[in-house]
Amino acid sequence: MTGLVLGFSPIPESVMRSEAFLVLMTFVAINTVAYAALSIAKLVPPIRPTSWFTSRSRRRETRSIHPDAPP
Repeated sequence: MTGLVLGFSPIPESVMRSEAFLVLMTFVAINTVAYAALSIAKLVPPIRPTSWFTSRSRRRETRSIHPDAPP
């Protein structure tokens, strides 16, 4: 892996090629993808499966104190 600026690298290449660093990079990558997926899921409107089917539990008559109001 080449250095960032004019051959300078803040971490030696031997450390970057170590297995512990590879495990850490993998963890950070998975964590980033999970965080991005959760953030995008927060932006999507909620899914209500009850609206997919006709509801039998709806009343045919209103039981409101204002009987002329629309249901």
